[in-house]
Amino acid sequence: MNMLEVEGLSVGYARKGLALEDISLKVAKGGIVALLGANGAGKTTLIRAVSGLLSLHHGHVAAGSVRLAGQAILGMPPHRLVRLGMGQVPEGRLVFKQLSVEDNLRVGAAILPRAAVGERMEAVYQLFPRLLERRTQAAGWLSGGEQQMLALGRALVASPTLLLVDELSLGLAPLIVQAIYKQLRVVGDTLGTSMLIVEQNARLALEFAESAYILDRGRIVLSGSAAEVAASERMKESYLGAQRGSAVAPGAPT
Repeated sequence: MNMLEVEGLSVGYARKGLALEDISLKVAKGGIVALLGANGAGKTTLIRAVSGLLSLHHGHVAAGSVRLAGQAILGMPPHRLVRLGMGQVPEGRLVFKQLSVEDNLRVGAAILPRAAVGERMEAVYQLFPRLLERRTQAAGWLSGGEQQMLALGRALVASPTLLLVDELSLGLAPLIVQAIYKQLRVVGDTLGTSMLIVEQNARLALEFAESAYILDRGRIVLSGSAAEVAASERMKESYLGAQRGSAVAPGAPT
């Protein structure tokens, strides 16, 4: 069973033409998929379309379909998608900076039955002990790595079946990124959460994911297992703009 199915999706913005054209991809139940591509390739547009946020950015779907666990979801508002099991960690973290760490988590837990909130928040604190230490502190005073942990925790507290993560490593120190990915691995292994990961660090993403898609100017130009994509010359040329035979640079920008 596929947790996410995107078929023939074309997306445009007012007076800018199509940003995505005929995109099809799948995330299996419990699967982890990396979405790679250069800046402007359409990665964030795809996340917006899947998560119901496209209209907020004056975008529109020209064609195609998106299904979550077999249910058509295009046009659904974000709050309905959350109730259906979708969680999102947006690019730039976007925590509520004037709220405490604990109140940020309570925002993510708003859809849960009251009796389940304490247990789920405790689970997040076990994943990220630093958040427990900072639970009464305003989120705006956290470090970048702590804010990323909080953004992840806010999405995970509702036990999503599908997690969308946009540029997790952006602006963070490598050791912090590795620690966060280690905890994401725990989430995948223990909860079976399906994940679609948009990541600027190609090597890291391909080590973490099971399969990958590469976007280039709004089209998918390569897909396959993570190992196949990592070894592909097309990946080096399309994604990195490198010369044939050059190495994949760690931390290459998306």
